[in-house]
Amino acid sequence: FQYLKRFDRGRDLDTFRYEALSVEGSPAECLQLFLLHCGIVDPSWAELRNFTWFLNIQLRDCEASVFCTPSFVQDTLNGF
Repeated sequence: FQYLKRFDRGRDLDTFRYEALSVEGSPAECLQLFLLHCGIVDPSWAELRNFTWFLNIQLRDCEASVFCTPSFVQDTLNGF
């Protein structure tokens, strides 16, 4: 949710890191963003769960990768 919220606002995601246990927004705002970005017009709860699960794994792996660290890549992959 934290990434999607910043993405919608046009903020730079390259330097953002997930903040565990931090609460942002409301449950309704979270659901609205998931529905907007999941890519399915009328998703089931299972489809929303799969979307959030997959997105979470991808973002966690991205944060753990040295190749996605701004200090490592500097400005060579800006916005990638």
